[in-house]
Amino acid sequence: MLTALLLIALGAPPAVTDEAAEAKYLGNLRQVTSGLPRAGEGYFSPNGEWIVYQAYPIGYPFYQIYVQKLDEKTPRLLSTGRGRTTCAYFSPDGTKILFASSHTDPQIDITELKAREEAAKGGRRRYLWDFDPHMDIYISNFDGTGMKRLTDSPEYDAEGSFSSDGKQIVFTSSRDGDPDLYIMDADGSNVRQLTNQPGYDGGPFFSPDNKWVIFRSDRQKEHMLQLFAISVDGKTEVQLTDNLDQVNWCPYFHPSGKYLVWAGADYSRGPANAPFHLFTMELKWTSDSVKRGAVTQITHSTAQDVLPVFSPDGKSLMWTSTRGADGTSQLWIADWLREKGN
Repeated sequence: MLTALLLIALGAPPAVTDEAAEAKYLGNLRQVTSGLPRAGEGYFSPNGEWIVYQAYPIGYPFYQIYVQKLDEKTPRLLSTGRGRTTCAYFSPDGTKILFASSHTDPQIDITELKAREEAAKGGRRRYLWDFDPHMDIYISNFDGTGMKRLTDSPEYDAEGSFSSDGKQIVFTSSRDGDPDLYIMDADGSNVRQLTNQPGYDGGPFFSPDNKWVIFRSDRQKEHMLQLFAISVDGKTEVQLTDNLDQVNWCPYFHPSGKYLVWAGADYSRGPANAPFHLFTMELKWTSDSVKRGAVTQITHSTAQDVLPVFSPDGKSLMWTSTRGADGTSQLWIADWLREKGN
């Protein structure tokens, strides 16, 4: 469904960045990951000292999950080392890590062989989203021990994240025929469906007060993701973006709940040479709904800037970008200057 979404490629030409335009919101910009062919989709530990992310190991064709102390650039493998993995997330107490993995694929040897053969063909490699039916959600201790399987459906289960109280997990599953949102208890019990629309609903996160979930959906037009919010009881849904010439995805709340950040790209002339930029959107909350407020563009680069997340204290912004000299996707971080009154 989303295989045409991103154009994050290895060996892309050096990015051209309007540093002056970015300086209003971003300070002390620096690269967080290195030494791995590709890395991205990073999230902070509750104390802000560690990050968890996905990266390609050297010589292996699928992303694996790594943890790393922020700015030390020393990754530690958390996942099994086999199969596809994605969407890792810390528990609110910082002791456990949630992630999705397909390492129980009964034909994993064949799956790996096909991926290696495809990689050996060379050419321009792109970041493609795989709805692997063997993908399930797991939780492990911070040191990688005690791995427990939380979902066991015959279809794709992934894209999970915790509520701020650690009691619930919202995730994406295609168990009913297409990818929709579900909520379950933190131990994997009491699963209930939250959305039920044709097309893809994914990338969900709870609001800081746990009353709402934000997500992305291409229900209006395939691949052309838009942003939505839905109350956790499923009774109220609000569309936050409505521009089918632009792909909008990976929304994430600021800890204050007053605004969100996301990545968008103008696809009016197709995906080629359409860089993703980061944007913020003000949120106007009422007792029973939310409305879209002002939108501000944050990054100004020919690089791909995607998957932004705020640190737990709201003082830093981390995202995946190809703005490095080698053009590979890596994690970058900057001081978030908006909260300093700039």
